[in-house]
Amino acid sequence: MRTVFSFIKPYRWPATIAICLMLIELAVELVQPLIIGKIIDEGIVANDIKSISYWGLLLLGLALLAFTSGVINSYFSAHAAQSFAFDLRNALFSKIQSFTMATYLKFPTSGLITRLTSDVQQVQTVFFMSLRIMMRAPLSVIGSLIMVFFVNYKMALFLVIGTPLSALFLFFIVKKGVHSFAQVQRRLDKVNRVLQENLQGIRLVKAYMCLDYEGKRFEQVAGDLKTDTVKALRIMEIIMPVLLFVMNVSLLLAIWFGAMDVKNGSAQVGELVAVVNYALRMTGTFSMFAFIINAFSRAKASSERMEEILTVEHGTESSTEVSNVKENKVSSIQFDRVSFKYPNINRQILNDVSFTVMKGEKLAIMGATGAGKTTLLNLLPRFYEATSGVIYINGIDIKDWPLENLRTMFGYVPQQSMLFTGSISENVRWGKQEAVLDEILDATSRAQIHDTIEQLPRKYETRVGQKGVNLSGGQKQRLSIARALIGKPQILILDDSTSALDVKTESEFWEAIKGEQATMFVVTQKVRTAKEADKILLLSEGQVIGFGTHEQLMETSHEYKQIAKSQAEQVGEA
Repeated sequence: MRTVFSFIKPYRWPATIAICLMLIELAVELVQPLIIGKIIDEGIVANDIKSISYWGLLLLGLALLAFTSGVINSYFSAHAAQSFAFDLRNALFSKIQSFTMATYLKFPTSGLITRLTSDVQQVQTVFFMSLRIMMRAPLSVIGSLIMVFFVNYKMALFLVIGTPLSALFLFFIVKKGVHSFAQVQRRLDKVNRVLQENLQGIRLVKAYMCLDYEGKRFEQVAGDLKTDTVKALRIMEIIMPVLLFVMNVSLLLAIWFGAMDVKNGSAQVGELVAVVNYALRMTGTFSMFAFIINAFSRAKASSERMEEILTVEHGTESSTEVSNVKENKVSSIQFDRVSFKYPNINRQILNDVSFTVMKGEKLAIMGATGAGKTTLLNLLPRFYEATSGVIYINGIDIKDWPLENLRTMFGYVPQQSMLFTGSISENVRWGKQEAVLDEILDATSRAQIHDTIEQLPRKYETRVGQKGVNLSGGQKQRLSIARALIGKPQILILDDSTSALDVKTESEFWEAIKGEQATMFVVTQKVRTAKEADKILLLSEGQVIGFGTHEQLMETSHEYKQIAKSQAEQVGEA
């Protein structure tokens, strides 16, 4: 929790002002029963109108002071709490952005979303309520006890009887509540995950008529959330009846013996009224403890979950690395006995991979599903670090390149085309944020998508739905390619990025980028695409089983000849 609440420090002055104003409110509340007792003893019992007027006006003035303090307190409390939540949410987002892919995969996406939304909200609410009322509750109980001793110590002794037992009971409930609400937040993660998967795959759900199946799956996780939430709330609900029982017993004893003292003349009526007033305030305050402990337990559980993210030290990336590498021009790329396996998986994805690509060359990467093609590409921009072996650019280990320098050399088109909510021009400009219209038009023309965009009602200002839901697969692929081309990268990665294009469009695309100066890594399943490459890398189960030109592999690689033969037969059949 220490890391999370360190974000309060910049707002300690607004928080301090809010606490001071809250203390003024509390002081007025504690003085009020005393003044009411004075009105009774010195005014009503003594039949002194002046005394009633004096104490009455003082009471009214103090009430106005408390009201003003409360209004101003709300302003400073809200400012401190909202600013704290803003900084905390930004820090969490930045930390997640800095994760390596290996670290990122350790946390479910739904869990990260919950931490940035629900968990931050829980902690923010507790911080605000602490400045507004939460701190006032325990202070009101302690202050009331002190004031009761000041009024009549004999009656006060009866109110103190249950205090130690109540404190121990509250300690136990808080400990139990923190554990229970941590489980509730984990259940919420699962609900978010199922919901996220369902919404992302809504077309598949409808296509396979799995509405009932998905409904039952959601009902299961939602039911688990309900069950754990009810359990946690039941624990919290025990608080108020127990505390009220203890306080009411203490209050009855105080009234009983206080009335006897008044009858005997050893206490005044006003003193008894003041003691009862303080006792009722304490009872009312105790009724808030269920809410306070509930909120605190949730906030503690949430802060511990956020702490997991904020305290991650290893497995993060830094864009401010210091390095002696000054050049940003690519002359060669070499894989030297590179092996890789994902964390917590024993199977090697890549095994002893070695090859060299020179500047401006186009390398086609082929292989069956699961051969390690995408993984190999992910090692180049250091999304993952090789388990063993070295990848060199210009003879320099890529680990010695600053990440910012390294990644600005790449244009990357992933296997699954990813577009963002916004206009088409904004999505293309994502590859070069300062790009002007002519650069956008040039990139979309080379990606063979310009004519399609021109036919849309709003052309380049057409809005793209979430993940490009309102575009076809081929349109999304070509926009993704345009986004990669606009920055004129030195290394262009195309991970099976033309799979949704027809033969004519794909041929026109390859023809349009022939003049690119980029070194290209192209994952493809099509021999006709691989034939146009300078070199072909053939992978099988993470190992290189062929490397060379199309002609060389046709002579030396049985596997490549089989692929070429099968595709030729398919074309013949078509």
